[in-house]
Amino acid sequence: MVLPNPIHVEPELPPVDERLVVPGTRHEIYDGELVYVPPADPPHAIRHSKVSALVEAHARPEFHVASDMLTRTSKTSDVAPDVSVFPRAPHPETGRRQLEHLAFEIVSTQSLGDASRKASLLVARGVRRVFAIDIERARMLEWSGTMQTWQPLVLGAYIEDPTLAAPLPIDPLVHAATVDDAMARALVIKQNPVFEAEKAQATTRGKAEGERVGLERGRQEGLAEGRREGLAEALLVLLAMRGISLDPAERARILDESDLQRLRSWLERAAHCMTLADVFSDP
Repeated sequence: MVLPNPIHVEPELPPVDERLVVPGTRHEIYDGELVYVPPADPPHAIRHSKVSALVEAHARPEFHVASDMLTRTSKTSDVAPDVSVFPRAPHPETGRRQLEHLAFEIVSTQSLGDASRKASLLVARGVRRVFAIDIERARMLEWSGTMQTWQPLVLGAYIEDPTLAAPLPIDPLVHAATVDDAMARALVIKQNPVFEAEKAQATTRGKAEGERVGLERGRQEGLAEGRREGLAEALLVLLAMRGISLDPAERARILDESDLQRLRSWLERAAHCMTLADVFSDP
């Protein structure tokens, strides 16, 4: 795997983790303008949680996934994407946090303009890819720095990126109902240790249960076969004692009979029947 080179910090720009606003407050700064960011309503807040979890499940171990992490995009702007993916390792030149590679915004149609402004600032700073999840219109968009506009993505498609261990499905990001399945799939692809341990234990349990069932089935089959052979031998002895002779075919018929109930019926008839035909006849 070849990862993109760390984003180079231009000398005229402040470090990405140098603040203009106090972390933990509900403010961002856009081109020197202090902007209040209100708490999210349920649709946004719920989707925010699910998107964070889904991206976390798909990210490579070399990357952190953060929510509402402030990023200094310029001397006059300090903004926080809803979800961002950035290297765990510090910047090799500055020793400080590296710039995110991916950023995700959860928006409504009313806030898409604000998301455009934020995306433009992030891409100008060097963020490689910025996405918007439009809840009201059930769509996902990617910001084009060249065209300075959003480009729609296909719902059934996947986001592939060097920061991701598994392709990130777009549909679960837009329709949160399928998030659990997508996360499970990603953890399987990443060979998550817990998943692998559970799979190994399930395989062991399955083998043990299979062996137990096999042994029990063999025991039951062995008991049935023993009863069948015992009834057949008892019938042959009784017929011989009563002087009823058998040819090879008739003897084989008795020895090969697998129906225990039929063998019991023959044995009962042999006690009083005078001919083999009476023994074999249906009642």
